[in-house]
Amino acid sequence: MDAVFAILVLGAVIFFGALISAGNERQRKALDGIREQAALWAIQDLRLKREKLARDVKVDDPLAWLNQVIEKVYGENLNLTVTEVFDTPQTLVCMAKDGRKIALSPASPDEIRQIQRSHKSKLARMGNINPLWAFSRKVKYKEISILNSGISFDLEFPIAWQALAGFSAHSQDRLWVYQLN
Repeated sequence: MDAVFAILVLGAVIFFGALISAGNERQRKALDGIREQAALWAIQDLRLKREKLARDVKVDDPLAWLNQVIEKVYGENLNLTVTEVFDTPQTLVCMAKDGRKIALSPASPDEIRQIQRSHKSKLARMGNINPLWAFSRKVKYKEISILNSGISFDLEFPIAWQALAGFSAHSQDRLWVYQLN
């Protein structure tokens, strides 16, 4: 009799364990579904907000906007003034209030190195040389993007770049700041 009772208890424990496991699995799937729905809602909400931002994007003073964006990344106001504009690669050369020479370009360091390699003989013959042609591994640089400068950077940057440089940026979502000295 004890053996039968032990087998019944063991069977009941296994049965209820299986029921609990099945219930936990259903709950896990339901929670995953809720998480997925919450993520989709957040993405859609962000899209709606950005859509509204895209309609209202204005950059009234491109240089002030640029200084503000760089201040977010550097943590100090460089108070830049544009001194030169180059088109290959697209570059704005600026002077900071403390005398530092800063180059701004949508071209990444890798793109600049590729241009340097492909135009080496041509560079020697050019008169007005872009300071990024002398780019080396010692040059300090920072990337500015939507991740470190605000959610509307990629909407405002093309407008500001067009106004400052006179041509549209080939990369509309990143700006590289090169500290030349």
